[in-house]
Amino acid sequence: MVKIVSVEPGSIAADIGLESGDQLICVNGYEINDLVDYHVYCQSEQVVLEVLKTESEICEFKLEKVADEDLGIELEHPQPQQCGNQCVFCFIHQLPRGLRRTLYIKDEDYRFSYLYGSYITLTNLKERDFERIIAQQLSPLYVSVHAIDYQVRRRMLGAEIPDIVPMIERLTQAGIQLHCQIVLCPGINDADILDQTIDFLGGLIPQVVSLAVVPVGLTSHRHNLPQLTGLNPDDARACLAQIKFWQRQFLSRTGSRFVFPADEIYLLAEEDIPDQDDYEDFPQFENGVGMIAQFRAQAEEVLLDAETLPIDRVTLVTGCSFADELNAFAQRFAVRTGVACSVVAVKNDFFGAAVTVAGLITASDLLVQLQGRDLGDAVLIPDVMLKEGEPIFLDDVTLKQLADQLQVKVIAVESTPWGILEGLESLVAGPVEVIHC
Repeated sequence: MVKIVSVEPGSIAADIGLESGDQLICVNGYEINDLVDYHVYCQSEQVVLEVLKTESEICEFKLEKVADEDLGIELEHPQPQQCGNQCVFCFIHQLPRGLRRTLYIKDEDYRFSYLYGSYITLTNLKERDFERIIAQQLSPLYVSVHAIDYQVRRRMLGAEIPDIVPMIERLTQAGIQLHCQIVLCPGINDADILDQTIDFLGGLIPQVVSLAVVPVGLTSHRHNLPQLTGLNPDDARACLAQIKFWQRQFLSRTGSRFVFPADEIYLLAEEDIPDQDDYEDFPQFENGVGMIAQFRAQAEEVLLDAETLPIDRVTLVTGCSFADELNAFAQRFAVRTGVACSVVAVKNDFFGAAVTVAGLITASDLLVQLQGRDLGDAVLIPDVMLKEGEPIFLDDVTLKQLADQLQVKVIAVESTPWGILEGLESLVAGPVEVIHC
């Protein structure tokens, strides 16, 4: 039984009289113990709900709907299972004090992997967890593999762990699809170990759907942690050569490239980013794979659609790794719209210069590096700098607080060319102090 936290107005749930505080007992005779049960058993055209109303009356509701249509209820969220690993590259271990409290939570929960696409190592799965995943077909799951060599993986995860090979084989043989990732640490799981891991996972296509290779992220706060080095240009070029070899093999055998390097590896290697078609259906987009290719494709669409705007000048901010790409678009966009766009590449002093992505920029760095500049009519920041659904930066500063200190309009926009255009159009629509799109 799970508590209903809220009911969306005008939804199916609202129409049948469900209310905040009601308890969802069963769906189609299946007991509801958490959010996963609800998602699994509500995927039906005919649904029978058993609900404990706030006045302690048990009611039954029968309804028909589109199979994947949501009822419009928000259920009480489960607390995440915690990660017991001590990964040598764990980003949480490299965080300084003063960030949002939730950033320090080391979650390792197969339910969140199924619901939200978060990556798990499979190391804390019990037999009952495997049985539930298979029985409910909780698929796809997202798995951090890193290496299939047991000793290498054990070193990387910093704990006594089960062998991942039989676990992956069990899940895939039971029909569970997996998206996998490798966090590449030079000198540990690259070279021959990388080939071995790609070869094994590629042998499980199509149940292993895709594989991303992403570079290890190192901050300047690695106190009393294992010695690691980040990818240098030579490492990146060697990695790309390996991946391109495997892509050719898989494309010939299966029709899919299967394994994809993160955009950051191309940038480190100073090699051209592939066209968006090479990323197929972008299976690893949230892992930083194919974002630049998609940005370029959308840029062409925006430049065809955009018209002159009555704005003199704005400032666009981003991380150092994306600054050249954004600047190239900004120059063409300015010609099309008449809006001068100044691009500021924000150096990450908070986490260290090795961290160059926009999603890890804090308000403190923005304030220091933007204060005193002529910022024009507004500052546009990519929404990846903020907590999802809330205008709060990593260092717990709100968007409004930043705008107040900079004394300029601050607009959070989707991290795409369309987001930039829509942000400027919202600026034209009317004067506001802070806009969060």
